[in-house]
Amino acid sequence: MLASVDHIVLSTSDLERCLDFYTRVLGLKEERYGQGRIALKFGPHKFNVHPAGFAPSIKARIPTPGSLDLCFLADRPLEEVIARLSACGVPIEEGPGERAGARFPIRSVYVRDPDGNLIEISEPLARAPTK
Repeated sequence: MLASVDHIVLSTSDLERCLDFYTRVLGLKEERYGQGRIALKFGPHKFNVHPAGFAPSIKARIPTPGSLDLCFLADRPLEEVIARLSACGVPIEEGPGERAGARFPIRSVYVRDPDGNLIEISEPLARAPTK
């Protein structure tokens, strides 16, 4: 019945810190549209950003900043991701370590965004063929 995800809504308590983290640190592109709407985009994906006090006509029953646990696949080797996070002053909470991804094994690091959401950044885990 479902084919893919169209967008995810990210609730934030501090809009400027949120936008800075996702644009400066992770490289997403900020987009302003409609009547004061904000989105963060990368590739074909989009996060709509709902700052404190934003009241869309329909929303989650209890939108809560810091309640997401997201896993992203990196567009570069994980060592480059780790170097970027370090250069931006973002501490790694855990990793790198091996995990089970949705489609294949992955190697991941975990960080937190300014609202406390858990952000996992991963690369496919290359395995040597077994005999």
